[in-house]
Amino acid sequence: MDTLALLLQGFEVALQPMNLFWALVGSTLGTAIGILPGIGPALTIALLLPVTVSVGPVSAFIMFAGVLYGAMYGGSTTSILINTPGEAGSMMTALEGNKMARAGRGAAALATAAIGSFVAGTIATLLLTFAAPSIAELAFYFRPADYFALTVMAFTSVAVVMGTSRVRGFIALFIGLALGVIGIDGMTGQARMTFGVAELLDGVELTVVLVSLFAIGEIIYVASRFSRQNDEMIPIKGQVWMSKEDWRRSYKPWLRGTVIGFPMGAIPGGGSEIPTMLSYTLEKKLCKKPDEFGKGAIEGVAGPEAANNAAAAGVLVPLLTLGLPTSATAAILLAAFQNFGLQPGPFLFTTNPELVWGLIASLYVGNVMLLVLNLPLVGMWVKLLLIPKPQLYAGILVFAMMGIWGVSGSVFDLAFMVGVGLLGYVMRVYDFPIAPLLIGLILGPMAEMQLRTALAAGQGNPAVLVETPMSIAFLVISFLFLFVPFLLRRLKAAA
Repeated sequence: MDTLALLLQGFEVALQPMNLFWALVGSTLGTAIGILPGIGPALTIALLLPVTVSVGPVSAFIMFAGVLYGAMYGGSTTSILINTPGEAGSMMTALEGNKMARAGRGAAALATAAIGSFVAGTIATLLLTFAAPSIAELAFYFRPADYFALTVMAFTSVAVVMGTSRVRGFIALFIGLALGVIGIDGMTGQARMTFGVAELLDGVELTVVLVSLFAIGEIIYVASRFSRQNDEMIPIKGQVWMSKEDWRRSYKPWLRGTVIGFPMGAIPGGGSEIPTMLSYTLEKKLCKKPDEFGKGAIEGVAGPEAANNAAAAGVLVPLLTLGLPTSATAAILLAAFQNFGLQPGPFLFTTNPELVWGLIASLYVGNVMLLVLNLPLVGMWVKLLLIPKPQLYAGILVFAMMGIWGVSGSVFDLAFMVGVGLLGYVMRVYDFPIAPLLIGLILGPMAEMQLRTALAAGQGNPAVLVETPMSIAFLVISFLFLFVPFLLRRLKAAA
């Protein structure tokens, strides 16, 4: 009953006219950036960080949640109509959705994607509502050694799972850790890795790094591979609504996709790509008409889209309760919390319940807004694809530089922004994942502090790191992330 009472208080916050306005802004922006290929929620939230410093944290995070959910909705549109995923989680939707569009069933594909996103988003938000307080209560019993082990698990899982190479993942992670230690050591007062530059004494500005990696790096990468050939857009054909047969074939994949997506989003390295792939594979096995897969099976759209949206809600569970980001977007949301002087974790539920429960309640509201925005207005949204890419990315670049200048007013930050942007470009060219760098940068200082606190409490004895069952469990899971894939490959080669 306490949870329901807190949720009702959250609705009082979320339904305030100003917060409803920000929810609408976030949902609209999210849908737009989901539709535009190459622009994801991580980039959008990073660009909005400098702009939202004057907005209250409650309104800002309600808008960010709208962006996160909206991108999941909008990404399916380009997957279906031009066979180009607007964001990573919509890759599997393109396989069957585009085939449906070419067969004249584009409207049905868009409808099952939008309704599936709504169903999965609502169910996943319900799970978040009741799971988050329990996990937050458990986190009160965590010791510094437990938190350190938790961050180690986050590091290893993200470095191993994200990207095509473990070596590249760990290199990206160590770059992030190196950037995270720049500045004055909080315990000793010594300057570290500042190289005599006074502007680095306060450490690396998170907003500058985030905007640089996603905006500058991505823009240079896109520009270097720009093609003047226009993507072929398939017109929306077929009846606007789904048939009874479409409903019958869609509702079970929606539910199964939700069951897969929510827990996968909550674990480190789960992301949105893995649950959508698992959902697609499962629907292909369970489908009564498997011969339709590869030719436009509606189950191949309904399941992955539900899994995609459920994973977005799952990401918020470890972020809000433990301060643990499990994806690049979650890492940027964590940076946004820190921008407002807040630290996600169990104490956030007690010190700032208005923010937490207002954010959770806004997810219900945002889901309804997104359904209204996406079903009847899809014809309007696809017009965004007519924006020339050079003008679009040039506008993003100008907006990013204005945002950084508006926050810091520092020439050094602009120069640093260019340098980190070039680093982001090199990482994209050589297929280095961005997420491990972000998580290393954001969680690195926290991991260091918890490690030093634990060792201080244990008088320097490293055995203190494995004294609790929780820390042992997290370290064992980290070990499994590192070595199980290697062992499986060896066994497969031996067989």
